[in-house]
Amino acid sequence: MGKIFYLMGKSSTGKDTIFRMLKESFPKMRTIIPYTTRPIREGEIDGREYYFVDSNRLSELEDAGRVIELRAYQTMHGIWKYFTVDDGQVDLNQYSYLVIGTLQSYEKICAYYGAQRLVPIYIEVADGDRLTRALEREKCQKHPKYSEMCRRFLADADDFSEQNLQKNGISRCFQNDQQNACFQEINLYIKENM
Repeated sequence: MGKIFYLMGKSSTGKDTIFRMLKESFPKMRTIIPYTTRPIREGEIDGREYYFVDSNRLSELEDAGRVIELRAYQTMHGIWKYFTVDDGQVDLNQYSYLVIGTLQSYEKICAYYGAQRLVPIYIEVADGDRLTRALEREKCQKHPKYSEMCRRFLADADDFSEQNLQKNGISRCFQNDQQNACFQEINLYIKENM
């Protein structure tokens, strides 16, 4: 029986880097690529980080009953939607998966596939370090969106509150102060839960 190893954490905690390292460490583990209506960022590739779609395509998927979970965020640049689609990517009878998501999406994916199939991996970084990382990342964008960066930073406090983590049964936290140590700890945790 396959499992979904669900990587999550506040913005700028290093999830993407840890995710890439884990994919190299577990080459047989598949990924589930989410969808979004937000603009593609510099360095992203359609079909790698996300499937970048417009609202018409989202409506088609919703009408077909294929959207598993959907989150909409009122950003400084309009409403951006992120969602997971039952599009044939997942076969838990054959494979295990590595996914990056939010706590909200984790909750819906648990309801859809069953909590026994999911293993939460919650990454944390001190707020001051996260803010520094977020600012440095945004500076590298062709068109930095600093107001959106700030909105996300503040929203994370509510989204990943202690109460919300407890409600979803997440008690273990992986501190990402030293990337290699954090990676090794998560790597071992996945092996123990395979």
